[in-house]
Amino acid sequence: MSWFPQFLNPLAAGIAAAIAIPALLALYFLKLRRQERSVASTLLWKKAIQDLQVNAPFQKLRRNLLLLLQLFLLALLILALSRPVVSYAPPPGQTTVILIDRSASMSAKDADGRTRLDEAKRRAEALIDSMSRGARAMVIAFADDSGTQTVQPFTQDRSSLRSAIESIMPTDRKSQLKVAYQLAEAQMNYNPEQLRENREKPDVWVYSDGRVLDAGELSIRGNVRYEPIGSVKTGNLAVVALSARRNYERPNEVQVFARLANFGTEPADADVQISVDGDVRSVASTYLIPERWTDAERKSAEDAGRLAKDSVEFTVEMTTAGVIKVQQMNRTADALSADDSAEVVVPPPRNLAVLLVTNGNYFLERAVNSLGAQKPDVLLPAGYESRQPLEYDVVIFDSYTPKFVPPAGSFISFGSVPPGIKLLAAKSGELPMEVNDVEVLDWKRDHPILRGLSLAKVFVAKGLRLLPALESEVLVEGTQGPLIVLHREGRQTHLVVSFDVMQSNWPLRMSFPVFLHGAMQFLAIGSDMDVRQSLPPGASPRISRANIQRVDPNLKSIRLNGPAGSREVDIPETGDFALPPLDKVGLYTIDPPIPQFEQIAVNLLDPNESNLLPLNVAPGDIGEVVQGGGGKARLELWWWLVACAALPLLLIEWWVHTRRVHL
Repeated sequence: MSWFPQFLNPLAAGIAAAIAIPALLALYFLKLRRQERSVASTLLWKKAIQDLQVNAPFQKLRRNLLLLLQLFLLALLILALSRPVVSYAPPPGQTTVILIDRSASMSAKDADGRTRLDEAKRRAEALIDSMSRGARAMVIAFADDSGTQTVQPFTQDRSSLRSAIESIMPTDRKSQLKVAYQLAEAQMNYNPEQLRENREKPDVWVYSDGRVLDAGELSIRGNVRYEPIGSVKTGNLAVVALSARRNYERPNEVQVFARLANFGTEPADADVQISVDGDVRSVASTYLIPERWTDAERKSAEDAGRLAKDSVEFTVEMTTAGVIKVQQMNRTADALSADDSAEVVVPPPRNLAVLLVTNGNYFLERAVNSLGAQKPDVLLPAGYESRQPLEYDVVIFDSYTPKFVPPAGSFISFGSVPPGIKLLAAKSGELPMEVNDVEVLDWKRDHPILRGLSLAKVFVAKGLRLLPALESEVLVEGTQGPLIVLHREGRQTHLVVSFDVMQSNWPLRMSFPVFLHGAMQFLAIGSDMDVRQSLPPGASPRISRANIQRVDPNLKSIRLNGPAGSREVDIPETGDFALPPLDKVGLYTIDPPIPQFEQIAVNLLDPNESNLLPLNVAPGDIGEVVQGGGGKARLELWWWLVACAALPLLLIEWWVHTRRVHL
């Protein structure tokens, strides 16, 4: 509050002073002050003659109380004419509710370098300091529905109110106000019957940037005063959308799409980088047009050749688990850090259940057992035909053509082609056509199954002549036709090797077990194409009892690590349990790791929170907008000058004039 006065009409007061004050002084210079006297001698006429000298202008002005009073009165009237004002913060009423926004946008830093939440808390504390004696107040911090809470119930203790305001911590949640209004009304216990007794309504002060999602659902009985927090010039660049998925044609590749938005006042260039587990893989550029621009402004920019580019696409290769992070790098035009990046968790490949169908193959059995598969089983062909349904992720056929294959799954065939698919083996009459003495001609060195392998000295004594279909991908080409083909059809994935490994020198070479391991890893990724979707701030993931049992049936607690630090979380003895709310964006981990929850990504991805332009109307258009901070209002002093100073002085002047009082 500032009591230093300002003047709304100084020019008029100056003109009035320039005219009135000289005129008053001139009247005193020129006024004849004659008095009737009874004299006994003519000697006294000399004194009367001296009075005539007053008619001469610019004589020495004598001391006169009446003149001083009139000058003082004139000065007060001229000062009132200038309309002096002071900034004045009216104290809140006897019952006050203070609502402080702690959503993601309130963590933005405006030009003064202070966050909006800090500014809201400062203004709320100033309001507490202006409370009158006996007044009571309460404090509510709000974000989304579950992030709204009463920080301090009604009290007259100002120190408790200030401590409650100081304790409010920022979150990255969305902003909703309905629950806060409901809590306020429940605490106020406002009775409409009291309105008939002319009882004053409670004051409700809202400190926020006004961007609540439920503005159309708000209602409250009270005098709402909304103080906009933040500057209209504050800029922000944000990642507002992120999606990632594996390529069905190449499961080792993850395709990432991200969209950005500019919530500032001027266009901005922003580099966007993508990283996997902190290792930068690629960088792309964007040119972002302000979201607040009109269609005409956008068209003008396009006519000038400045076309907006607000989205980026990346393709990253991932054969193992990892965390993909997309981040915009322009910090100059950015005031909020929570939306500068977004992450997505790519789960590890599944630990596959593998079945080997063979009449006996030492090399294949050894290779399968060395894979560390979840359930490596070996069956004779007769056992395979009689064992249905099958519960395996990968089935390996060793020189055996089954009568059927399941409608979905992954299959590896050595020296045979499964029935019912478009990939065929050439025939000579009723018998398969064979090729002899085949050498490897070339192979796809960049394919995940074959990466790092050397097949130059692999020789095949006898194999099938394969006829690839349009859906087929030839991985290894021999001198007499394809040797290894990857074929996808429906929900089936087939890796067909045209020869029996016992009819080649391949099992004796290091590349064979490496090939089989790469094939299993590739099929493991393909069996789980989805990446884990990120969670919004404030989410409380629920972990099933079955997942806990897989780690340790006697597990009593876990440690949750995240952007806000580390904390111990107790696990109930029975049933599922939920993690504490994840209020801040970033990556969370659990120790010990629990399947499907080893890493959890929390992203803002909310254009409403990223838009830092404060609204100039109260949320839901309920209540009045208080500008300038601290509820300051303008108090004009001219009436007080006239009523408390000029009028009493006028009475004194009248008394002096009538009583002929002189100095």
